[in-house]
Amino acid sequence: MHFSKSKLESWQINLMVLWFGQFLVNAGTTMIVPFIALYLSQDIGVQGEHQIAIWSGVIFAANFVTSFIFQPLWGKLSDQYGRKVMLLRSGFGMAIVFTAMGFATQAWHLLVLRLINGTISGFNPASTSLISSNTPKEKMGFAMGISQSGTVAGSILGPLIGGIMADTVGFRYIFYITGACIFMASLLALFLVREKFDRSAAAQMPKVSVLSGLRELSLTPQLPALFTVTLLLQFAMISPMTLLPLYVQKLQGSIENLAFWSGLVSAVTGLSNMLMAPILGKVSDKYGAHRVLTFSLIGAGLMLIPQAFVQNVGQLIAVRFLMGLCMGGLLPSVNSLIRYYTPDGMESRAFGFNSSTTALGNMTGSVMGGVLAGFIGIEGLFIMSGIMLLLNMLWVRTKLYTRPTADKHHRSA
Repeated sequence: MHFSKSKLESWQINLMVLWFGQFLVNAGTTMIVPFIALYLSQDIGVQGEHQIAIWSGVIFAANFVTSFIFQPLWGKLSDQYGRKVMLLRSGFGMAIVFTAMGFATQAWHLLVLRLINGTISGFNPASTSLISSNTPKEKMGFAMGISQSGTVAGSILGPLIGGIMADTVGFRYIFYITGACIFMASLLALFLVREKFDRSAAAQMPKVSVLSGLRELSLTPQLPALFTVTLLLQFAMISPMTLLPLYVQKLQGSIENLAFWSGLVSAVTGLSNMLMAPILGKVSDKYGAHRVLTFSLIGAGLMLIPQAFVQNVGQLIAVRFLMGLCMGGLLPSVNSLIRYYTPDGMESRAFGFNSSTTALGNMTGSVMGGVLAGFIGIEGLFIMSGIMLLLNMLWVRTKLYTRPTADKHHRSA
């Protein structure tokens, strides 16, 4: 992360601290996800392949279910009381919950804790909202790109770090270390992050329910289209994830180091995404987030479809790397445009709803991916996801050029 000024401004300090925070939170939360089944069988004592599969699926999905329900509520409270308060609430809360997961002795303990974690989570949308509300408009794309790179870097490296630690310290200690990492990230935010938030002005804003807030936001035609980008992107990423090892095996036959190659196929998209997000963020500052979003959607859609027709793992890795480059421009552009089109005083609520669509995409992707693959195969999933992103691009293009209503306060993109 490079800043040209000798003395850092508050928005730059916020960006660096929250990048580190998002990295730790996402690394922590993804460390154990690939090993939930092993934790249940080896440490908690769940017996039988069928029982382990059921509990693993339910526990994995639980976090997304409650996150989908509660994110808009935290967004509403964030608009009323400030983003930093919500960020700290989520950070310290998750630190406690993750530490408690290391003490679980029954499968239902882990299920309840995952439900609680989804309920109190919200570090990422609170960080995005805080960064967006305190960053100069001409630096918005760059800031959103940097923020996105921290999230993706944590998500990529989390399972790798978790795999190394599982072999050295065991599963339970991963939860303790994760809790400590999230606690440290929250402490850094507590002491170093500065927020410009006018509580008296926020108090004078009309108090509306979560559903009323959603109705009000949906009156801005661009926002539902942008939320759908997030939903479809998560679906496209998550739906084939559990099937990728089988696809790799199908492409290469009896390949050695199947786990390594499957992991590489998954990680390469995130790696190129992480590298490209700050670059495309800067491009969006110069040429407009709407242009970057359009070309990124076209690129991501076109790079999904060839994955159904590759002949070997090398081709699959190359295409997924190119897809990641295109996806690097999606979420930063979406976040910049959500900030631009959202009425004043409702920014956190908008990011909360966008976080809900992320959780919904994760839920539907993980559940529907396997179901749909039974009918159309993983190849069909790639083609379907690509077509959906291209259709979404046409919808977004139409809505982004709809004139905003006169009574809303907007900023230049």
